[in-house]
Amino acid sequence: MKQLLTFFVVALSIAAHAQEQKTPPTLKSILLEQLRSTHNAKEWFVPANIAVEGLTPEQANWTDGKGNHSVGQLAYHLVFWNRRSLAKFKGEQQEAFSGKNDETFTNFDSKQWAGLVKQLDEVMTEWENAVTAADEEKLKSWYSTIAHIGAHNAYHIGQIIYVRREQGSWDPEKGVKE
Repeated sequence: MKQLLTFFVVALSIAAHAQEQKTPPTLKSILLEQLRSTHNAKEWFVPANIAVEGLTPEQANWTDGKGNHSVGQLAYHLVFWNRRSLAKFKGEQQEAFSGKNDETFTNFDSKQWAGLVKQLDEVMTEWENAVTAADEEKLKSWYSTIAHIGAHNAYHIGQIIYVRREQGSWDPEKGVKE
């Protein structure tokens, strides 16, 4: 009986250890992890969904008067570039663009703030779905661009939090404290 109990405990330990072992990462899993960490997975830093959460249109439009962008302008910029890159990734026609990056910030309208927050969530979700559906060959040819999109998103999310801290609208319990 004691041998059976010992066998059972060892078998359970081996099964538990096997479950703890993660599958080796793939290009797809790494890209998805990066995209999700800038979208809605709170890990090392605050993701976009939390960064823009709870702002009024007036707060989204606020600037410090020193030439820095508002949260709304930063969110508009992220939606613009994520959409444009996603259209290219999917082989779809991209909207006309003058090539002036300033326009990707200055076209923000605070009256559309709630819709913009929704669009930001949607385009980031679409990126995750597109990467999930992509085959390995496509990801091999796009991995650098997708990685840079994640870095670009993280950079501007950091700016959003900075602006909110300057404004006094950031709750440090959401992830960025002094």
